[in-house]
Amino acid sequence: MAKTGTTTQGLRAAIERSGYYPALVAEAVEAAVGGEPIVSYLVHQETTFDANEVRRHVTVLVLTGNRFIVSHTDEQAADGTSPSPYATTSTESVKVQRISSVVLSRVVANPESYTPGTLPREVVLTIGWGAVSRLDLEPAACGDPNCEADHGYTGSSTADDLSLRVSEAGDGPDTVRQTLAFAQALSEATAATPDTGR
Repeated sequence: MAKTGTTTQGLRAAIERSGYYPALVAEAVEAAVGGEPIVSYLVHQETTFDANEVRRHVTVLVLTGNRFIVSHTDEQAADGTSPSPYATTSTESVKVQRISSVVLSRVVANPESYTPGTLPREVVLTIGWGAVSRLDLEPAACGDPNCEADHGYTGSSTADDLSLRVSEAGDGPDTVRQTLAFAQALSEATAATPDTGR
C-alpha cells in the first residue's frame, strides 16, 4: 500500500499503516530526513514470492525542498550468516538537482474510449540520478548486406536507479493516485531546480 502526503507525522503514520517493521523503517527514514520540511512522500509495500518463501519489501520515497530520499527495507530468512531472521534497511539521499530523469509510464485499458482524468490501471515510476545505469549493446552494422567488416558496437545507456511498479489490481486505486501525485511533485521539483553542473 502506498501513501503520500506532506508532513512528518503523516509520513510516520503511513509507515505504521504499512505494518512492515514500522519502528525500524521510521527511524531510518526520519534520520535521513533530519529537520527538513517534507514536500511529498510515498510508502510502498511489496510482497514477492521466491521459491518456497514469501518476502516483503518496503520502499519509502521522500521529497524535501532540497533532497530526494530513498529507503529500502527487506526481510531475510535465517541463513548461514544469521541464525535468526533479519531485516536490512538502507537510505540514500540525493540532491534534487542531481535527478536527471523522472519517467512515468501509464497503462490504460480501452484507450480508444479514454476520458481525461481516468485512473491508469498501472503506473511505473522510474527515477534516474546517475548512481545506476543500464548499458544495452549490440553489434553495429552497415547498410551493405555482404559486408563482413567489424563495425564495433552500438548501444544505449539508460539511467535506472529506481523503478517502482504500482497497479490498481494489486495495490488499489489509492496507491495509483498517490504514485501519480508523488511523481508530479518530483517532476515539478526537478523542473524548478536549476542545473548546477552536479
